[in-house]
Amino acid sequence: MAENDLIAGLDLGTTKVCVIVAERTEDGLDVIGIGSEPCQGLKKGMVIDIDTTIRAIRAAVDQVETMAGCDVGLVYAGIAGSHVKGFNKDSFVAITDHEVTAADVKRVLDQSKAFPLKDDMQVIHVLPQEFAVDEHDGIKWPVSMNGIRLEARVHVVTASNAAIQNIMRCAERCDLQVAEVVLEPLASAEAVLSQDEKEIGVALIDIGGGTTDIIVYVNDAVVHTSVIPIGGVNLTKDISAGLRTSIPEAERIKVKYGCASASMIDPSETIEVPSVGGRPPRIMLREVLAQIIEPRVEEIIYAAHHVLTETGFIDMLASGVVITGGATLLDGMPEMAEHIMGIPVRRGNPIGVGGLVDVIKSPAYATAVGLIKYGANQLRSRGHEDPGNKVVRASSWPWSLRLGGWIREVF
Repeated sequence: MAENDLIAGLDLGTTKVCVIVAERTEDGLDVIGIGSEPCQGLKKGMVIDIDTTIRAIRAAVDQVETMAGCDVGLVYAGIAGSHVKGFNKDSFVAITDHEVTAADVKRVLDQSKAFPLKDDMQVIHVLPQEFAVDEHDGIKWPVSMNGIRLEARVHVVTASNAAIQNIMRCAERCDLQVAEVVLEPLASAEAVLSQDEKEIGVALIDIGGGTTDIIVYVNDAVVHTSVIPIGGVNLTKDISAGLRTSIPEAERIKVKYGCASASMIDPSETIEVPSVGGRPPRIMLREVLAQIIEPRVEEIIYAAHHVLTETGFIDMLASGVVITGGATLLDGMPEMAEHIMGIPVRRGNPIGVGGLVDVIKSPAYATAVGLIKYGANQLRSRGHEDPGNKVVRASSWPWSLRLGGWIREVF
């Protein structure tokens, strides 16, 4: 395979680091390598321990390089956390020569970034929703239209510069170069949402280890992004405290026996719970485990429902809600979310890729798969092959491309 047919994604999660490599083919993307390693170096999407995170990245990269038979060098890296902020914004410019050109589109999108940023924040995405030329609005792509005024409505996403630099630093110390830092729910949406869902209105709730990320699409455009600072780790800690067992054992029990609703459990079913301090294991009712999990799941779903209600977009979600992320593997999670929200809810698995489909067909891999799909879309939108776009190490890759150019956000 040609080197420039490969693309890699780096998902830095609160509980694990995942690296995926895919080959671009005529039919799309074929996943050829996956590496996943537990990691305690992040908290709520933020790197808090550089060395621990680096070790986890190196271990995941070693795994994927062995499986795929290539050297991973260039990656699309995910970013999340409470520091990420999204909001809608309008901007306008005068049209050059009364006909909209690509340069005019660039100017109006650049104008969308012209606002004071708080603290150390920086813009990572400008996502167009629609354009207007003079009195004509609802335009998806205005180039070649006649007029004197070009307006753009966009969704702007900002993130902490320190958080971005920490991701860069971790990647670089693992001999990786970051092609672009990508909002994780945006990547997850690429992996699990259909085009029809985005067109008629859908909300994606990505319940990760440390945070729950929300992204809303209406008319095939992002209209809302937000972060709730609770996730699967909170469930694990609740189980550890409630069952008086270690965090690793609580995680294992959650994955193997967890259920979002106690009413779905056979009252006579039991599980074995390891003790701490050398004490013997105990036999407990599985229903007790579900009773510990259920209130926290309800808290997350009610919080997400409150966010969607406050935005005013909940009545525009004709496709309902899609939930994804490792925590949504719990039995009964879609049913509980549908009951609380009162709209259709489904669990989202990665779609639209080939290769190791049986391995990555899980909500836990939504972000990682989405990163490679996002990256492939950016390369395709440029309409040509850039010699720097290689998974193998490319020392000439320009720093300016690491956060992406304006044209990547347009298409």
